[in-house]
Amino acid sequence: MTYSVDLTTVWAFIIAFAVFAYVVMDGFDLGIGILFKFFEAGRERDRAMNSIAPVWDGNETWLVLGGGGLFAAFPLAYAVILPATYPLIIAMLLGLVFRGVAFEYRWRDPGHRRYWDAAFTGGSIVAALAQGMTLGALLQGIEIEGRAYAGGPFDWLTPYTILTGLGTLAGYALLGATWLVWKLDDAGQDHARRLAKWAAAATIVLMGAVSIANVFLNEEYATRWLTAPEIYYVWPVPLMTGAVAVMLWRALSADRHSKPFWLSLALFLFGMAGVGVTLWPNVAPPSLTIWDAAAPYSSQLFMLVGTVITMPLIIGYTAWAYWVFRGKVGDEGYH
Repeated sequence: MTYSVDLTTVWAFIIAFAVFAYVVMDGFDLGIGILFKFFEAGRERDRAMNSIAPVWDGNETWLVLGGGGLFAAFPLAYAVILPATYPLIIAMLLGLVFRGVAFEYRWRDPGHRRYWDAAFTGGSIVAALAQGMTLGALLQGIEIEGRAYAGGPFDWLTPYTILTGLGTLAGYALLGATWLVWKLDDAGQDHARRLAKWAAAATIVLMGAVSIANVFLNEEYATRWLTAPEIYYVWPVPLMTGAVAVMLWRALSADRHSKPFWLSLALFLFGMAGVGVTLWPNVAPPSLTIWDAAAPYSSQLFMLVGTVITMPLIIGYTAWAYWVFRGKVGDEGYH
């Protein structure tokens, strides 16, 4: 039993890493789509597209790893969470499909480019909102009876999930804007910096609102964040989040290029750390823990062998792609 518990924890962190990798990598792609209508048609939009063209489709590898890992390592959680959030999952996948098709066809069908641009923006907004609302639905709790979802078809639609959806939307916009601050120059960079300030302000406010709402959402959450001795272990998370927010605002107010993007990633890192602290050890609050939902030990061990081999390869080729396309973006692509 001891080994099973240890391996279950390892798998929980593997999936958490895959989700974080997806959020930070595909997040700035979606963020550029969210902000696309704020860019000038023509050169500015083309340069924004070119900045993500070499990497955007590879970023979604982590979504497959996270979803597949949840299905394989925590099948009961998969069987409970998906029925509780089917409309959101379907909306997210449709949004990603529209975004992907629009990305390719806006270059091949210039006569209808404005429609493809609208599909790119709409797909990005829908996917971001769906992801944020799915997280909110998970945090607010899932009704379970007899190892199955027992709630209604619209339990996921509450003011709280709308708040988490808007927070994710603002956060992705921040990642997209700071990515363009890094990758563009001249007037395009100045425009991206202005958008990043608006997105940063919205993200910080919404993160604070979600954090406050969490305290009133669940008595267990309030105990974990506000009572001793738990508070002594978790207080560095909001403290570091606040420090990163201040540094991000200062970086956006100065002539910094890559620093705002890295600080935006740090903001997401501490935000997800806060989510982890809030949920742990539940995988589907309020009652389903990672150990309740885990696959058999032999299955986890078998999958871990493959993950140990493939994950370094994924990290390696992803890092190589970002290294190759590390410069600024001009009218003809990277230079």
